[in-house]
Amino acid sequence: MKTPATHKSPFAITAVALALFVSAFQPFSPSALSAPSSEPIKLRVELDRSVLPADTADRAIVKIAIDGCRLPRTGERPPVNLSIVLDRSGSMGGEKIQQAKAAAIEALNHLDNGDIFSLVTFDSRVETLIPAVRVGSNRSELERRIRQINVRGTTALFAGVSQGASEIRRNIEDSRYVHRIILLSDGQANSGPRTPEELGRLGAALMKEGISVTTIGLGLGYDEDLMARLALKSDGNTYFAENARDLAKIFDAELGDVLSIVARKAVVTIEFPEGVRPIRFVGREGSIRGQNAELTLNQIYGGQEKYALVEIETPRARAGVEREIARARIAFEDAVSNKPATLTAATRARFSDDEAVVVKSANLKVQTEYADNRFAEAKAQAVVFADAGKKDEAAKLLSEESLMMEQFAVTYGNKEVLDLAKSNSAEAVRIQSEGIANADRKKYRASYNFVTMQQGNAIDGASSTGTNAPKPKDSK
Repeated sequence: MKTPATHKSPFAITAVALALFVSAFQPFSPSALSAPSSEPIKLRVELDRSVLPADTADRAIVKIAIDGCRLPRTGERPPVNLSIVLDRSGSMGGEKIQQAKAAAIEALNHLDNGDIFSLVTFDSRVETLIPAVRVGSNRSELERRIRQINVRGTTALFAGVSQGASEIRRNIEDSRYVHRIILLSDGQANSGPRTPEELGRLGAALMKEGISVTTIGLGLGYDEDLMARLALKSDGNTYFAENARDLAKIFDAELGDVLSIVARKAVVTIEFPEGVRPIRFVGREGSIRGQNAELTLNQIYGGQEKYALVEIETPRARAGVEREIARARIAFEDAVSNKPATLTAATRARFSDDEAVVVKSANLKVQTEYADNRFAEAKAQAVVFADAGKKDEAAKLLSEESLMMEQFAVTYGNKEVLDLAKSNSAEAVRIQSEGIANADRKKYRASYNFVTMQQGNAIDGASSTGTNAPKPKDSK
């Protein structure tokens, strides 16, 4: 992105070389839909500026947006195959286990008679308390079994998720169902496989089967890296609940997502014409091969927007020329009809040698989304520095990022980016004097997941993909 000579382009300096996926959602609300649509989703392609600098190779951001433009009608949503995997280790005693049981019962009450429910508990051993069963007339008995859960033992988290997946697989061949695991834990995985890498591999394997895992970390003792990796690799949501009273709201939000899925098994392909060079996904692992880029998404929710950002090098073109910059195609399965469908969309840009014209054409929303991601990257790297005892490096990184984005915001008159820059500058000062405490580490990691995954609704007191991360803006 070309800016006045006194300012450096934010696309020319990358704080952290991470392959991230950016997806964002509006709060779940039927009022967000202006009119019914015959298609479950819509596809849009946008640029950070509609006018690009002429006669130079510049950097720009392409946004591929997928709008869940239709909410499932009553009685038409796809059935749900839900397994709750609940930590019952000793640290879950008292209010934690009571609130967890209440939240599980609330989730059960969201389901229809034709939905499938199972519940697995884990401590030092794993127990299938409720094998996969259609809810039907079993609600009272299922609720009774949930209320009987008590605490004991240590934390065999990997084994618990694996058993939950086994219950899901009992109905995996029925293509009508949305398959989801909800994992709740307050502690470290201290029995069996326990590293983020091992849990990440489990999540990736489950995604290939069409199973997503949502993780809920409770309190300040759980391993946020492990829980986030599992959710990210399986295309699930992740939450941080600072106290047990937030669990009911989190389960309510999560079931709102699960019950509003309108499309699934989506593959997005982006084609870039000659002269446009795709550099990287700013987002979940996608592949770039020559002039083509591709990513997969497990599910898309009604009434919400999911987007991916791709950084590109723009072509050299004379002033006055207009060119296509990117063309996207999404192949997906309609979650209600189970029928395959495809959509295409493209974006073009005009080239100008008038810098004022380029600046005036800025898409402030795309710029803000990109800035959100950059600061999330910087905070994630700050955590890495702090964990290594490099507090000064952590503060310096966030401070430099804030200064650069503040200059960028002034250039383009972007107040939201300016506010982000000032807020993160203040965080850098605090890190310099105090370092990063355990609670801050979780919030930073949560902010990273919120901005780069953002696959759930913000909860008052507990934000999806991270408590105390920013809430989704109405414009998203």
